[in-house]
Amino acid sequence: MKFKFEDLIIWQKGMDLGEDMNILASKFPKDERYNLSSQLKRASDSIALNISEGSILQSGPEYIKILGYAIKSLAEVVTCLHKAKRRNYLEEDSFIRYYKDCFDLMNMTIAFRNKIKIKAQE
Repeated sequence: MKFKFEDLIIWQKGMDLGEDMNILASKFPKDERYNLSSQLKRASDSIALNISEGSILQSGPEYIKILGYAIKSLAEVVTCLHKAKRRNYLEEDSFIRYYKDCFDLMNMTIAFRNKIKIKAQE
C-alpha cells in the first residue's frame, strides 16, 4: 500500500534532492548553521513536501498553485548552490552536478504543472 504521489518521478527526485542538500549543508561551516545551511535544507525539503501536498488535490487551480511553490523552492535551492559556490563551500564539479539535478527537476515539474493546467481547462 502506498500513496499516489509516491509514484510521481518529480516527488522521488525531490526527495533525493532534499537528502543530497541535507548532506551538503551539513558540510558548511558552523557559522552558516542558521543561515545558508538552514535555508538550503528548508527549500530543498519544501520541493517534495509541496508536490505531495498538491497531489492530494489531483487537479485544479490549487494544485497548480502548490506546484508553483515547489518550483519556487527549486529556484531557492539553485540560489543557495550559487551562494555556496561563491563562499567556497562547494567545488565546481559538485555544483555542476547539483545544478543539473535542479535544472532537470525544474523542467519536469514545469511540464507536469502544464499538463495539470491543460487537464483543468478540459
